[in-house]
Amino acid sequence: MPKLSSDTLWEQAAAEVRHRESGAGQEAGEEAGEEAGGETLSERSVFLMGSKSGGKTSILLRCLDRDEPSKPTLALEYTFGRRARGHSTPKDIAHLWELGGGTSLSDLVQIPITPANIRSFSVILVLDLSKPNSLWGTMEKLLQAAQAQLDKVYSQAQQAEKTKAGAKHQPSVHPATRVLPKDYPDRELISPFPVPLLIIGSKYDIFQEFDSDKRKVVSKTLRFVAHYYAASLIFTSIKLESLMSKTKSFFSHLAFGVDRGKTVCCDSTKPLVIPEGSDSFSQIGSPPAADVDITSLHAKNPKDLWKKVYERVFPQESTGEQRELKDPAKDPQYSVPQIDAMRAQKDQELDQYKRNAAKSWKGLELET
Repeated sequence: MPKLSSDTLWEQAAAEVRHRESGAGQEAGEEAGEEAGGETLSERSVFLMGSKSGGKTSILLRCLDRDEPSKPTLALEYTFGRRARGHSTPKDIAHLWELGGGTSLSDLVQIPITPANIRSFSVILVLDLSKPNSLWGTMEKLLQAAQAQLDKVYSQAQQAEKTKAGAKHQPSVHPATRVLPKDYPDRELISPFPVPLLIIGSKYDIFQEFDSDKRKVVSKTLRFVAHYYAASLIFTSIKLESLMSKTKSFFSHLAFGVDRGKTVCCDSTKPLVIPEGSDSFSQIGSPPAADVDITSLHAKNPKDLWKKVYERVFPQESTGEQRELKDPAKDPQYSVPQIDAMRAQKDQELDQYKRNAAKSWKGLELET
């Protein structure tokens, strides 16, 4: 990444544009956090998505140590975080995107996922544990949308690399392939998500009051999903400081490359804390299907089997949420008095025009 001599956001943006135009964008693939003489600036991108009203904004604000009230996310919002490594070194920057609306705006994933940032990109999926009947559908649709865009961007980047290096050039890594250590548990049986993935189960304070059998189904299912995608998994609540502290360490690991600690908890009677590579299919066991005949489910693969068992216990509600009908222009949180007054005036003029036009048409009909 280019060296930035100022903390001013506009100068950072200008430097980034010059960097991309110089053709160095492809070289930005060096792992974020790599230093040259302790002076190189690290920039990473983190994309948050998940359950509607699942607490994404609140979790993000807490992870950034921002003491401000959370507001409903309007479509797709951007912010950034900075972290200094030392007194004399530049601050690392995390570009943070948050998708609102649950699954209804999943097509917006194409905005934050681009060839320019793909090699320093990670995803956080926030799932509302208090609403298990929409959990699988939300998870499935959002991960599919993100993975499709990641595959597309990887292909574009590789095509550009081929063109640049010549027709005989062969890419070293196939699109959407994340290289895992050779000793990664169940390495041959899983399907790693293309970029680092963190799954956060939110509202644990409500979830912990659920029946123990239902908690076990949700916990084991999310353990399976997280391990299948080579993702990290943590349960949290903004009302429980000890859990938020662990969540912040996982977030900082993705955003700034900070060590996330070595805490591991796979006990379904407690909040789960499972870094990627710390679980295995043998430890997770089979789907908790005491009242379900697994042989009758006709599953195509292990993931499909877990889905069918989970949906037997928690019949899924439709996640095809309608887009918000509420007009953002009338939302008090986006109020701008001068613009609102002009908008009201134009609305009145439009209504008057419609009434006059209706009278004119009625007059023409009578004459006819």
